Amino acid sequence: MTTTIRAALFLLVAPVALNVGVAVAAGDTARGQIIATQGNGAGAIACVTCHGPDGKGNSAAGFPNIAGLNANYLSKQLHDYAKGTRKNPIMLPFASALTEDDIQAVSAYYQNLEAPVSAVTHQTPDPANQGEWLAMRGDWDNQIPACNQCHGPNGMGVGESFPALAGQHATYLKAQLAAWRNGSRDNDPNQLMKGVAERLSEQQITAITDYYATLPEQLAVQAKTKESH
Repeated sequence: MTTTIRAALFLLVAPVALNVGVAVAAGDTARGQIIATQGNGAGAIACVTCHGPDGKGNSAAGFPNIAGLNANYLSKQLHDYAKGTRKNPIMLPFASALTEDDIQAVSAYYQNLEAPVSAVTHQTPDPANQGEWLAMRGDWDNQIPACNQCHGPNGMGVGESFPALAGQHATYLKAQLAAWRNGSRDNDPNQLMKGVAERLSEQQITAITDYYATLPEQLAVQAKTKESH
């Protein structure tokens, strides 16, 4: 049994902790907002420069949506950027200029912004919808677990290791899958994503990234349809 499959099966029986993070004081989030909008005055530029005023990022430029992401996940990524464990020439100098208090504060601030998906609704996957099927059922013939088994229902995110995928830009998700494939990113638990990325076909990558990018809109339409009935 491969490491990928062992990890996936473990996550299937592990309790699912949805996208929740550590409790933070109001003063911390206020400090985080200052860093996000003005920088920290010690070399870290304002986060809004790249991620926008609402944290939604910029698909064309490759800047991810970080609004509503788990604070512990964001904190880990900033530490990894600073250490060079996760390589990114833009984030390296920014993360390196942040103190530990800065990291905790700005992570808490972005966690408190509105997430793309705030509710879980039951869905039966459509076999004709490849992205939806991969998200909910996976492709076990090719040893690919369902994305939601790790990232939670509707890709809402699970704890500090598995970020929310719903509403994330497809271009960013594709870039990360490529990075895991070629080894330029390897800061995930048990190298689970490397195994998954290597097994996904190009067609599957396009299908799953487009699915998650548009999922909030899909859920909104479904909810509206149910209300009208």
